[in-house]
Amino acid sequence: MRVLFRLLGFVRPHKRLLVWAYVALLFSTALQLVLPRLLGESIDRVLEAGDFSFLVWAGLAMVLIAALRGIFAYFENYLRESLAQHVTYDIRNILYNHLQRMSFAYHDEQQTGQLMSRATADVEALRFFVSMGIVRTSYLVLLVLAVGSLLLTIHWPLALICLLFLPVVIVRAMYISGKLRAIWTRAQERTAELGAVVQENLTGMKVVKVFAQDDYEKRKFSDKASELAAEHLAAVRVQASNTPLMNFLFMGITVVILWFGGREIIAGRFTTGELTQFIIYLAMLQMPVRMMGFFVNIAARAVSSGQRIFEVLDADSPVEERPGAIQLKEVKGRVALDHVSFQYNGSAPVLRDISFEIEPGQVVALLGATGSGKSTVVHLLPRFYDVSGGRVLIDGTDVRDVTFESLRRNVGIVQQDVFLFSSTIRDNIAYGAVQATDEQVVWAAKTAEIHDFIKSLPDGYDTWVGERGMTLSGGQKQRVAIARTLLMDPRILILDDSTASVDTKTESRIRHALQTLIKGRTTFVIAQRLSTVKNADVILVLEDGRIVQRGNHAELVAVPGPYREVYEMQLLQQDEASRLAPAPEALT
Repeated sequence: MRVLFRLLGFVRPHKRLLVWAYVALLFSTALQLVLPRLLGESIDRVLEAGDFSFLVWAGLAMVLIAALRGIFAYFENYLRESLAQHVTYDIRNILYNHLQRMSFAYHDEQQTGQLMSRATADVEALRFFVSMGIVRTSYLVLLVLAVGSLLLTIHWPLALICLLFLPVVIVRAMYISGKLRAIWTRAQERTAELGAVVQENLTGMKVVKVFAQDDYEKRKFSDKASELAAEHLAAVRVQASNTPLMNFLFMGITVVILWFGGREIIAGRFTTGELTQFIIYLAMLQMPVRMMGFFVNIAARAVSSGQRIFEVLDADSPVEERPGAIQLKEVKGRVALDHVSFQYNGSAPVLRDISFEIEPGQVVALLGATGSGKSTVVHLLPRFYDVSGGRVLIDGTDVRDVTFESLRRNVGIVQQDVFLFSSTIRDNIAYGAVQATDEQVVWAAKTAEIHDFIKSLPDGYDTWVGERGMTLSGGQKQRVAIARTLLMDPRILILDDSTASVDTKTESRIRHALQTLIKGRTTFVIAQRLSTVKNADVILVLEDGRIVQRGNHAELVAVPGPYREVYEMQLLQQDEASRLAPAPEALT
């Protein structure tokens, strides 16, 4: 019930729609209840007084009542569905906005398919509950109360006999509700798992094809689909077991009415018209009682879906913006890490007591083996994660004291795993600066050495790239991502191995173009190529989460240590090749 009451909280902002839906429902129900009374009166007038003319007026009245009821039923249906759409619109947006606010640490632990299922299938279950459960359940309750009262006014002894079976229905409904809620919770989980399988398979389709695992993926999907089908069949079995009991109860009560009512007519205490009214009203009562199981099912699904959605909404982001956070303005670019330590959710420390200070405009290269903590260092600057200990400072201000928007506006990053949206090249470049002019987009593309390629395409900057940029090569995606970051004009620039997928010639052009751009900006570079590392003002060598060496290229090569070992084993040949290579100007 706590989940249902919490769901009702989303209805409160749209209570006007709910009120008008109830008004339309009230009139529709009232007109529905008039018809049996009018029919019963007509039968008695004809049988007792032979007044056939009354049938004409009664028929016209019934047609008019049916038409009015249809009008009110239309408005009730429209308002009910409008209410459901407004509520689910709010829930979808609240859920989506909440996911946008969650930090990297939260999304690292979540399956994309699970989140997609909650934003689609679970929200749809709530829509059905609002549309059919909240308003229509009220209709059923109103109909039961009204019909029960009318039955008592027509013949109270017979009405009491008929109403005795209601406690049986209520107990049965409670039992069915408990079973269905458990089943639907499992079914929603199976739906999410199935969605996760599909999402991972489609995202990794190239890997599936390369390793010829089509049959394995088919079996995996089939197994999940079978589990989901089994849960749905279990729910159907529980619901279907309710129908025969309801049929038996109503058949039995109909027999009692005919037997007892017939005796009352013979005794003169009951009329034929009244018995007709009684039977029609009882038929009306049969519908809501039978539908009770259906609405129990809707409520059970809504509780299961609501629990899954509220699990997301109640989750706290590991990285939160502090109340009263200040704007980071007029950034110069001085960056300092003060005894910083970091670990992911109780795992082994990734960074251990990292301290350094970088002056504005300096280029910093981070070097180290995989897992040494290079990417983690730069991810702490825009607060994708929060430090476990120590402080990250920009111009002397702790990044935890500033707003996310102002911080990330001043820290641009080109990530190693480039993601492009299914949109035009122009839109992808301007993603971080949507108000950018065409001239600015072209400038960023030229700086990233991607303009000539774009102009060679039939549609130029309006060329549509496939999902995740699949229609572009790795190097082309990298350069589009670089252009996207450059257009933000950040004071602090992070290149997370951003030239890993480009050839030496293209890298040389990008590096040459960046020389002017990085002046006056603090730039962090994660790279393995000597051409990038050796020109940095400061080189930080990381090993097992610690800085084991720091200095410039000449200083570090001159002393024994990890940097010189890497230089001699991997980078010496690159150094020799770079000396023999033509100058960047000769390549243009």
